[in-house]
Formats: sequence, structure tokens, C-alpha cells
Amino acid sequence: MLLDKPGLVIEAMKDGQRLLGLDVGAKTIGMALSDPTLTIARPLDTIRRRKFSADVLILKEIVQTHEVGGIVIGLPRNMDGSEGPRCQSIRQFQRNIAEHIALPMAFWDERLSTVAVTRTLLEADTSRARRAEVVDKLAASYILQGVLDRLKGAGA
Repeated sequence: MLLDKPGLVIEAMKDGQRLLGLDVGAKTIGMALSDPTLTIARPLDTIRRRKFSADVLILKEIVQTHEVGGIVIGLPRNMDGSEGPRCQSIRQFQRNIAEHIALPMAFWDERLSTVAVTRTLLEADTSRARRAEVVDKLAASYILQGVLDRLKGAGA
């Protein structure tokens, strides 16, 4: 079920459930998880994409294991706010997983999230190999923390 805003996803969740953040790319899906109080996002894992059926099984397992009550998916809008082919791909991904995972979902504008995370990793003098290993789940955490911060400050 796709909802307009992450705040509506939170309203549809039960107390103590967690929010799952996804940074969906062509080759990987970065995942982050909130704490049960919906205050802090932490990087969880990265799925190396294979077939959709395998990817959705992993997501279903994450949802069950971590008591996830809602999902926020990063939407890579263009800098002018318009939506290009990547947004269309992400919207289709959401429709596909909604057929298998019956949770409230919303999109979150993720412009420059990967750039911000990569810049932070470079400033920390992280090796190229290590950056490649963690950038997707850190980008998912960055997206999810943005949602959580916005919800605490105002209605998202």
C-alpha cells in the first residue's frame, strides 16, 4: 500500500514496529532500519540484486525478523525536482514488492544522498574497496534518518 507521505506510514504502524529504509539501485539495494522508537536509523545490509524473486525473499525475511511495520524507499529525483527513468524504475520496484509485502510504503526524495555519504567516507579517508562495500547501506541510513528527523520536527 503506497501512501503519500512517510508520516502516514508511521501512523499506520503499530507501536514498537520499525521502519525499513531502502536505497534501490540497479545492482544493489541498501537497507537501513530504525529503532522501535523511530528516532535513530542504522545501516543494516546491502542486497546484491539478482532476480526479483530472490530479492523479495530477502526483504520479506528482513521484515519478519526485525518487526518492520513500514517501508520508505528513496526516490532519486532530478535536481530540478522532475522525475526521470530512475524514478520510474523505483516506482515499478515499489509496485512489485507491494504485491509480496503487505506493508504501508512511501517514497522519500533522496537527491544527493549517495553523494553526501561518499563525501563523508572520503573525508574519513575510507578505502575505495570499503566505500564500495558500505555506501549503499549508509545511503539507506541517510535517507531513513532524514525521514525520522523530519517526522520529529514536523509532519512529513
